[in-house]
Amino acid sequence: MSEQTGCAAPQVCEEVEGAEPACFAPVTLKGRVYNSNSLDDEAIAGARVLARDANDAAISRVAVTKEDGTYELAVPARRDANGVPVKADVTLRADALAYETFPKAPRVALPIDLSTAAGTPLSVASAATEIALLPLADAEGLGSVSGVVHADQPGGTLLVAGGATGAADLDGSYTIFNVAAGEVTVRGYGAGLALDTASATVSAGKETTGVDLHATGEATAVVSGKVEIVNAPDGDATSVILVVADTFDEATARGETPRGLRQGNVTGEFSIAGVPDGEYVILAAFENDALVRDPDTSIGGTEIVRITVAGGDQPVQESFKVTGALAVVSPGASRMDEVSGTPTFVFEDDSSEDMYEVSLFDALGEKIWEDLEVPRVSGSENVTVEYGGPELVSGMIYQFRATSKKDGTPISQTEDLKGVFLYK
Repeated sequence: MSEQTGCAAPQVCEEVEGAEPACFAPVTLKGRVYNSNSLDDEAIAGARVLARDANDAAISRVAVTKEDGTYELAVPARRDANGVPVKADVTLRADALAYETFPKAPRVALPIDLSTAAGTPLSVASAATEIALLPLADAEGLGSVSGVVHADQPGGTLLVAGGATGAADLDGSYTIFNVAAGEVTVRGYGAGLALDTASATVSAGKETTGVDLHATGEATAVVSGKVEIVNAPDGDATSVILVVADTFDEATARGETPRGLRQGNVTGEFSIAGVPDGEYVILAAFENDALVRDPDTSIGGTEIVRITVAGGDQPVQESFKVTGALAVVSPGASRMDEVSGTPTFVFEDDSSEDMYEVSLFDALGEKIWEDLEVPRVSGSENVTVEYGGPELVSGMIYQFRATSKKDGTPISQTEDLKGVFLYK
């Protein structure tokens, strides 16, 4: 029988819309992890791959890639009355020694829709389940730390050591790759989870094992504040996340969010409960909600907000602003489109602007082309920009991003998960 489900292996117990849970064959994500810089897509063995939900909580066990770089992840999938998976998006995280963690800004993890599972048994294999990792420029002085998080429901706990991160498996076991050699402190983060810290001595090229963290109680602190939504005719609610400060990248204004430290459907005031002690950056509008963080640094309320949680609630006095996004028309307005020939990028005109910047990134987050002086338009609802960079690669995923500017200052931009397309 499957563990604690009452279902005969390999079936699993799944939720059913409008009915009691029932036993079904699992939905499996199938893919491969490979070296993005090799000419023959060199396989990466020993990478750790994990599926996560919208709150970055682990929904699968960790899969370790085989010698050929392949992996399979069984993930829970809510079913309809006929046993067919209903629409639900998950994302993937991947870590490997000597490679940059995926996702890491400016790369984003594309949502994988479980309702697209097909075949017998049900599985999803697509461009979104193929993970290309970027090799680190200098990995000689790096090692690894591993151990176990001893707590109730430790799966998906974010582990941080010297700026490097890892994610705990459902049983609490974890590995943090690419930790700089020397003495480091290991910390763990997750909503409601209070953990002790541990020290580790890391040697280059070696794994330091047995670095365990233990629950010390329950994290009960509440972080609260207010978001101002301005100049946003199509967006009336956003999400707010807490990013661990040690993982925050100033250039991209991104970082890693522990599981559960997020509130959705925020229209003004927000309150995130169960926040562990630590230093955080508060960010908003990182989903397809027609909103983006207001990039206009010439006005108040657009600064990055930083807080320290230490044993008690943390109200944030200053509010911060999000604004209406530049709507993407094509490609990638609502899904990952297929594009051939010379792409043209179409997005909504911002009536307040005097120029635009348009950039194209590949699936590795590398900027491959930009036009920094796209003129304003008149008499049209949309701006159309023709790609003018190097030849695109068939089978590669790309994303265009546009920013409107007024007097040299950014005032809006397209959303993080839109403008994505597959070049054929």
